[in-house]
Amino acid sequence: MGLMDGKVALVTGAGRGIGRAVAINLAAAGAQVVVNDFGGGLHGEATDQTPADEVVAEIEANGGAAAANQASVAEADGAASMVQTAMDSFGKLDAVVNVAGILRDAYFHKMAPEEWQAVIDVHLNGTYNVSRAAMEHFRAQESGAFVHFTSTSGLVGNVGQANYAAAKMGIVGLSRVIAMEGARFNVRSNCVSPFAWTRMIEAIPVTSDEMAASFDKFRQNASAEHIAPVTTYLVSDAAKAVTGNIFGVRGNEIYLMSQPRPIRTLHKGDGWTPEDLAATLEPALRHDLYGLEGSGDYYAWDPI
Repeated sequence: MGLMDGKVALVTGAGRGIGRAVAINLAAAGAQVVVNDFGGGLHGEATDQTPADEVVAEIEANGGAAAANQASVAEADGAASMVQTAMDSFGKLDAVVNVAGILRDAYFHKMAPEEWQAVIDVHLNGTYNVSRAAMEHFRAQESGAFVHFTSTSGLVGNVGQANYAAAKMGIVGLSRVIAMEGARFNVRSNCVSPFAWTRMIEAIPVTSDEMAASFDKFRQNASAEHIAPVTTYLVSDAAKAVTGNIFGVRGNEIYLMSQPRPIRTLHKGDGWTPEDLAATLEPALRHDLYGLEGSGDYYAWDPI
């Protein structure tokens, strides 16, 4: 018996990379899988619509059941069609994994409005569109599980990715509220922040021999296949007590990520003036203020 026997799962962006690994792992665990992929390139441009069909064929060749969907997560009608594919093909939907994403990296002062909007539309709006379409079914059947993909580019920060970071942090807030509101309907929602060699990582320019060597180790030791089992577990009934959380996955490591909570307070009985704050705030909080370290400063390229 697999953890997902009798379950139906929808995975967006499942034609390549992490999404593909998740879809295949879910199928291996017994799920019937809707494999969604728009067939777009790294930057969201239309390329071909064969990746979803190829993954379906791979799942079926291994004895599983799957159905392809080529709609865009950035469109509400497309998201609705993904859920409808699950209903038409398998009669229900139990789990949604929101993986689909693109990159439009640029320094913020050079970021064009269309570069901002495209990333927000796919990552944040796409996660909303698909989750919103699925939620109607989850509420009606009083069960369901979401896993949304976030990133340390949002949780920690990364230069040149203001659009991506904003979208990925937005997904964290969205997941948290879905978890809170969904609890009384037995609907769970968690986030995964992946470290895996994908075409998004491959697009980062290599600027030194040292960086090239680190990338090579990263490629070998942190694959999409490391991410998939954690995702399958989180949408399975085995994780029924886990909701509203963020998990990092890096090779064979799993992190439970922190979430913003107050860490220090300052109080002044008669209220604060700007002058009081100038004299007090920074000295009092100096050791707890966050610096400007980025994701790369916290996590070396070499997975353990």
